[in-house]
Amino acid sequence: MKLRRLLYCLPLLLAFAGLSAQAVDKPADKVADKAAVKLDGLRGGTPLNQDNPPNNYRQERDHPVGERDFVQQPPLIPHTISGYQVTKNFNKCMDCHAWQKTKESGATKISVTHFRTRDGVELDKVSPRRYFCTQCHVPQSDAKPLVPNTYERAKGMQ
Repeated sequence: MKLRRLLYCLPLLLAFAGLSAQAVDKPADKVADKAAVKLDGLRGGTPLNQDNPPNNYRQERDHPVGERDFVQQPPLIPHTISGYQVTKNFNKCMDCHAWQKTKESGATKISVTHFRTRDGVELDKVSPRRYFCTQCHVPQSDAKPLVPNTYERAKGMQ
């Protein structure tokens, strides 16, 4: 039994010994070079226990309605929503997007999917799971991407 345990542990011991030997063999200047690499995160080097100063950020004003990149993508919000209140008792978005208000406001009606429960039951008011608009819909912006990417729109949307 002890021999079997030793055979199981032997590869781990050899690997650990090899790693230790490699660390000892490396010249000090190679280790120092790796320590000198500076990574710049989105916080810009601000320590985690401090807040970044606020950016001079301004949400952009009205845009034409943006195209979608994939079939089930929620539409982007083409206007500013700064100061909009969405609580369990009040939803500012419904002032324009509720079915009764769209003729007057000219806004897009919310989808019929917003009136279904998770079990598919049709309600006469917005389902609680679809009530908080900004959990799916985000304001549209012409901002450049934070990181480079190779994202391509869905083939059927091109």
